[in-house]
Amino acid sequence: MPHAYWELFFHFTWHTKDNRPLITPRVEPLLHKYLIHRTLKETPGSTVHAVGGIEDHVYMAVSLPPTALLAKWIGDIKGASSHHINHGPCGLGSLEWQVGYGVVSFGKGDLPWVVEYIRNQREHHGRGTVVERLERITVREDEGGAPEGGIPKKPAEAG
Repeated sequence: MPHAYWELFFHFTWHTKDNRPLITPRVEPLLHKYLIHRTLKETPGSTVHAVGGIEDHVYMAVSLPPTALLAKWIGDIKGASSHHINHGPCGLGSLEWQVGYGVVSFGKGDLPWVVEYIRNQREHHGRGTVVERLERITVREDEGGAPEGGIPKKPAEAG
């Protein structure tokens, strides 16, 4: 895309099947490395800003070019990553994803705190300081559709 200027930032999250703790200490580094490698290889022009998560879900902050189809991108990366883990040293049944994902777009000014949020997931979950909109993979029934608005304020400013 040599003739287009773009700044597109996305926060993705998705969960293991039945929220089981499948992202073990053995699986986690292989999974994170693969997610970065796959994104950079299969989506020219992309940037991976952060990958993280805990035992039952993953987060990625990425910049994807405007030619990327988000639903296809996330479906491809979920399928390819579970195949890679299950057919590698961890063995069959090591990793399964449940249906669905969450994606929130955000501006360049929010990139530092989103990256920090992803890198400190264990602490956020342990302290109960998670940002709900970055954790969700479904819309609540009482909302009746896609959530409105952009990324929430920085955690220190929320409230």
